[in-house]
Amino acid sequence: MDQFYQALFHNSFLFYINSSVALSSVMELAHFAGFMMLVGSMAIVDLRILGIAGRNRTLASLAQDLLPWMWIGFIFALVSGFVMFAGDAPDFGHSWVFQVKVVWIIVALIFSIAIQWKVSSWEQPESRSAPIGAKLIALISLILWIGAILVSVEVPAISGVS
Repeated sequence: MDQFYQALFHNSFLFYINSSVALSSVMELAHFAGFMMLVGSMAIVDLRILGIAGRNRTLASLAQDLLPWMWIGFIFALVSGFVMFAGDAPDFGHSWVFQVKVVWIIVALIFSIAIQWKVSSWEQPESRSAPIGAKLIALISLILWIGAILVSVEVPAISGVS
């Protein structure tokens, strides 16, 4: 893995982006905006499943409107995150905090995918509510995404990589 990290770190295109204040700032903004779109849209769907938000909309219609934004946000966060990772790949690659962040986000994404696959079958028309199992999955998803934000914010502080 060290060779891979070194190759990323020394890639001339990625090095150029990361060494430019303007371009690295654009990458950070894209990363934050993408992460906000990802977490925000998923949080609204989770809160709707829990019956806290958006009760005037069906689960399926709200999810159909918001989940594409989740995936757009994910693409922005993934691409910009990869570019930012490449700028310090040898350090980030060995940081246990960064590894926890990646695993945490993967687990949160798995829950989000499960919700996306099942959300249309969870609506109970007579009560406009979701079954208790769906609410439990949505609660876990919401906790995971809040945790992803907290872990992400702490990567530079704990690992010393900025």
